[in-house]
Amino acid sequence: MTTTVDIAKSPSPTGRRGSHALRWWVLAVLGIAQLMVVLDATVVNIALPEAQADLGFSNADRQWVVTGYALAFGSLLLLGGRLSDLFGRRTTFIAGLVGFAVASAVGGAAGSFEVLVGARVAQGVFGALLAPAALSLLTVTFTEPSERAKAFGIFGAVAGAGGALGLLLGGALTEWASWRWVMYVNLVFAAVALVGAAMLLAKHVVATERPKLDVPGTITVTAALFSIVYGFSKAESDGWTSSATLAFLIGGVALLAAFVAIESRVAHPLLPLRILTDRTRAGSYFTVFAIGIGMFAMFLFLTYYMQQTLHYTPIVTGVAFLPMVVGMVVSSTTVPTLVMPRVGPKIAMTAGFLLEALGMALLTQIDLDTSYATHILPGLILMGLGGGTAMSIAFQGATAGVVHTDAGVASAMVNTSQQVGGSIGTALLSTLAATAFDKYVTEHDPAAPITMAKAAIASYTTTFWWAAGIFLVGAVVIAFLMPNTVPAPAEGEPVLAH
Repeated sequence: MTTTVDIAKSPSPTGRRGSHALRWWVLAVLGIAQLMVVLDATVVNIALPEAQADLGFSNADRQWVVTGYALAFGSLLLLGGRLSDLFGRRTTFIAGLVGFAVASAVGGAAGSFEVLVGARVAQGVFGALLAPAALSLLTVTFTEPSERAKAFGIFGAVAGAGGALGLLLGGALTEWASWRWVMYVNLVFAAVALVGAAMLLAKHVVATERPKLDVPGTITVTAALFSIVYGFSKAESDGWTSSATLAFLIGGVALLAAFVAIESRVAHPLLPLRILTDRTRAGSYFTVFAIGIGMFAMFLFLTYYMQQTLHYTPIVTGVAFLPMVVGMVVSSTTVPTLVMPRVGPKIAMTAGFLLEALGMALLTQIDLDTSYATHILPGLILMGLGGGTAMSIAFQGATAGVVHTDAGVASAMVNTSQQVGGSIGTALLSTLAATAFDKYVTEHDPAAPITMAKAAIASYTTTFWWAAGIFLVGAVVIAFLMPNTVPAPAEGEPVLAH
């Protein structure tokens, strides 16, 4: 049953910054910050070979440039979300921006592998402050249903398209400048967002009695998320049966169970369980989680296919993803305002999953001499339309009906779901790809030059079929779980007058 809450009337907008009078400019600032965080999940990947050649680190160490960011970001998101609830979204947002910029500058100037990884970890720490604060600021700023749908659609388009844009930007900067500019470019994003935040965001009203931070819950869930994310990264490199993989995954699940037990007993829980028991929010978190798993196959393995089989340059590879970005922007900015009010979120999100499944199924038809226009482009467009539809509604539903004191941690659950989904996708689909590759080689002549190329195709198409299946499962789950009522707005946040 969908939980309903009374939406508090927000103070008069007269003379206020941020929350009302300049809310569309606020959306632009939040979008820039969100784009910076999302870009950093993929922009570094294309630059890694050049960074490795420059700094001289090994292939075994290379993963830590990506994993260091993911571990810090994924494990600290819930803490970052709750800190924005306790100390103010504006304060947390600005602190995250400044810290992310400093970490990016250090990473860009890194003279050693250790400094680069340390900078990436710091980016993850400050990203965990920044991302929940951005979404929760959006949540408490746009409380009018019609405006809320449009704002979340735009924000969802930025969040969904950022990964593909990161591939393009990473390729362009690496080819035309240096790998260091994939770090330095964050200074531009952060500077623009910081000026906008200082000018536009209203300061929140400090409560006379600030709730205490749930220290036991914070420690437990941080350790749990770290173990799960690291466990999946170990599964990718060491296999699912290695003792380290099993220890971290089982330990992470056990710690999550302990976290739920703690949250049901403490007076001021880090993650109030009422946030998860609402079907609209639960369905939205599941959507972000499932798309995080499935979309990984498309980004990673289609990038490999374009560069290694079709011999596209990094820039051409990035450009090849742009039709998907266009599809995502179109659906994200139209479906929440034009389609969802008519058919409801359940039908719209289910349709989004089905479009993604169809798009991924089309990509399974690739071969050694595939034409981009006939075999890749249609799948990318469908993936963009489906992903934009599902993600934009999920971003809106994830914070539906929350009081402003829970907006930060409810927003953090979105990023946490996406991060854990991406980690599972990385490990699971990489393992399936490796198995399919080995199987093809053993069944054919390993000495034949064509065998290895065909084995790579088999590994890619296997992951695409699995991802299509994941999207189909997502459609079924949403059809049963998600209520077909338009998500209720969140409560506005009391702010100080200008």
